[in-house]
Amino acid sequence: GGYMKTTIVLEDVKLKKAFALTKIKTKTELIDVALDNLIKRYQIQNIKKYFGKSDLKIDLDSMRKREQ
Repeated sequence: GGYMKTTIVLEDVKLKKAFALTKIKTKTELIDVALDNLIKRYQIQNIKKYFGKSDLKIDLDSMRKREQ
């Protein structure tokens, strides 16, 4: 992928907290890691929504009887 130069305004408190928690040294890397994590979080949510739509009919009593 390519790169895009941009100017953004960020809250100092959030930056300081993020730097302290991650030990990341540059704002560029911090934003890159944050974007990666955001993308992964939403991909996981979408996967959960997709699999959550399947209709699983589970009879716990019959499953327990099989285990005995």
